[in-house]
Amino acid sequence: MSSQTAVLQALIEPVVAGLGYELVGIEYLAQGRRSVLRIYIDSPNGISLEDCETVSHQVSGVLDVEDPIRGEYSLEVSSPGMDRPLFTVAHFQRFIGQMAQVRTKLPIDARRKFKGVIVAVAADEVTLNVEGKDYRLAMELIDKANLIPEFKAIGGGSNDE
Repeated sequence: MSSQTAVLQALIEPVVAGLGYELVGIEYLAQGRRSVLRIYIDSPNGISLEDCETVSHQVSGVLDVEDPIRGEYSLEVSSPGMDRPLFTVAHFQRFIGQMAQVRTKLPIDARRKFKGVIVAVAADEVTLNVEGKDYRLAMELIDKANLIPEFKAIGGGSNDE
């Protein structure tokens, strides 16, 4: 986590928790005049548009007072969605056995993109099984990770009767 992201998380997490939501994670994409601060929130009952508006309003107030970001930026508040981002060891632990897509900061075995099943999680690394081969990925090398939604067919799937 960059120092900018750590500062933002320290400001935002108490606000989100105080409103009764879980802060899943944040992404700060510094892109000159089009920077984006994306906040992912969750709750046991799911997230509605009104929940996002409430969090956006409260976080905006704190960010306006503290002013941790130079220049203009867009604030986005969202649920994690079906392709839920994975930010922490606890996130990976929670989804052991599910498919994930991971991009690393540096190549591991000449690749940076991994798509496989989360098979194990330790204090500082995640093991993904990619096409039958296990890759141990250090958390500090993970740049971005998301679950891959799995859709299951409902019913018999046949129109022949």
